[in-house]
Amino acid sequence: MAKNQSGNGKVRSKSEGLREWARSVGIAVAALLFFRTFLLAASVISSGSMENTLVHGDFLLVNKVALGAPIPFTNYRIPGYAEPKHGDIIVFRADHSPGLDIVKRTIGLPGDTLRMEGGVLYRNGVRIEEPYVRRDPRRPNSGDVRMLWQRAYLTGVAVPGEYRPTRDNWGPLVVPRKRYFMLGDNRDDSLDSRYWGFVERVKMRGKPFFIYFSYDPEALEPFRVLTAMRPGRIGRPD
Repeated sequence: MAKNQSGNGKVRSKSEGLREWARSVGIAVAALLFFRTFLLAASVISSGSMENTLVHGDFLLVNKVALGAPIPFTNYRIPGYAEPKHGDIIVFRADHSPGLDIVKRTIGLPGDTLRMEGGVLYRNGVRIEEPYVRRDPRRPNSGDVRMLWQRAYLTGVAVPGEYRPTRDNWGPLVVPRKRYFMLGDNRDDSLDSRYWGFVERVKMRGKPFFIYFSYDPEALEPFRVLTAMRPGRIGRPD
């Protein structure tokens, strides 16, 4: 009888240990989910549209607190402590690429009037100096039918139906309420607001603040994650 009691005691001890282990794992998972949902996120640059500020193969930490994190499965978000401003690099989701993180620079805020002439940006009538922009003089200017959405937001254009925007010549157009105009720094090779339109405020996920890893994904080397690392790129993205 005493032997059986001793055996039962051991069983209870193991069961309590398993419950404690499961409780610890659950707390850790919940903390990680909270951290990823409301505080920070990770993102990776998968194109050259932001060169040379951000390059293909940069891994970013994204501050979700600044702009306010969305609450999953609802239309609400936790209020942030900042609003997007001119020049901010922002990670967002766009309607043309569901589920995909996109990184661009904020060029136009609600109410701004924007135009581009010969690749030079004008905002509210003032020429904007953009030292971060990369241009390739060998790339010819070209139009694109995807840019015709701009007709609905033009100002000062006599006949909007005759409006024919190109990559380097478009506008003037007015940014509507709760919308933002986003451009890539690599202006000759960036699919951005010129082509697919404004970005809604609610689609913005956060502001990248740190490059925690970088490598050249196109390097012709084995194990390029290790052999083609770019340690010199570790740091701030902007």
